[in-house]
Amino acid sequence: MRNAECGLRNEPDLKKRTKGSALRILKLVDALPKTTAGRAFASQIVRSDTSVAANYRAAGRARSTSDFIAKIGIGEEEADETLFWLELVEESGLVSAAKLTAIKREANELIAIAVASIKTARTNRAADSAFRAPNPGLG
Repeated sequence: MRNAECGLRNEPDLKKRTKGSALRILKLVDALPKTTAGRAFASQIVRSDTSVAANYRAAGRARSTSDFIAKIGIGEEEADETLFWLELVEESGLVSAAKLTAIKREANELIAIAVASIKTARTNRAADSAFRAPNPGLG
């Protein structure tokens, strides 16, 4: 299955982008205080954001459109969870809003890319199914 059929047009760029996001998150969590709250936030943010990159990578090896949609969907959920944790970090005052602006924007953009990829994959799957389905009126 080709990535363009599923909705991944610039697969190497997005692979780098999701990995880059995970690396920036790792630097961010190192700057969090070593308090109970800081450690809890760090653990959750690292888990969710690295999952975005891992699921995006796995989607590139999907065995079917359904498998692709499932993996990208998990990545979307994990990106949204990352955004949730970043909002909590900001609202708790552990990190200033200014320091989180770029990383929150990236999370929002990755969510939008995932949503668009899923929509494209579903559209392409439906079009492919309609094209291949036999016409019962012929015959």
